[in-house]
Amino acid sequence: MVNKVTLIGRLGKDPEFRVTAGGTPMAKFSLATSEKRKNPNGEVVETTEWHRLTCWSRQAEVARDYLAKGQLLYVEGRIHYDSYENKEGVKVYTTDIVVTNFQMLSGKGEGSSAGGSESSGGGAGHSTPKGESAGGRVESGGFEDDDLPF
Repeated sequence: MVNKVTLIGRLGKDPEFRVTAGGTPMAKFSLATSEKRKNPNGEVVETTEWHRLTCWSRQAEVARDYLAKGQLLYVEGRIHYDSYENKEGVKVYTTDIVVTNFQMLSGKGEGSSAGGSESSGGGAGHSTPKGESAGGRVESGGFEDDDLPF
């Protein structure tokens, strides 16, 4: 059995970081993915889907330190369904992606630009050398179409 999700999208907001009562770091953030297609009238229509993502432990700390709203991100994870009762007693169902791996495709501060620009570096954020991920691994410098699993 397989429960695997692969997404490439932009962060909708800066990660919300906290530490659980048991001492485990956790970060939550939203990711937008878009699809463009032509409608029956020949007009290009863009559809955006929003995904709720959760990172745990060291990945949560990396997300806190390196991710920012608008950044382009490659994410691997698994779908997690849950439910709870809200204040009115209505059962609310949720769908989250529990992140198992992520890779930054644009730098912090680059936002929704098409890439190629360097981060302004004007804040308390961290930067990594070109080609190095926040986890310390040296990457080949980005994804080519042939590298993507779809």
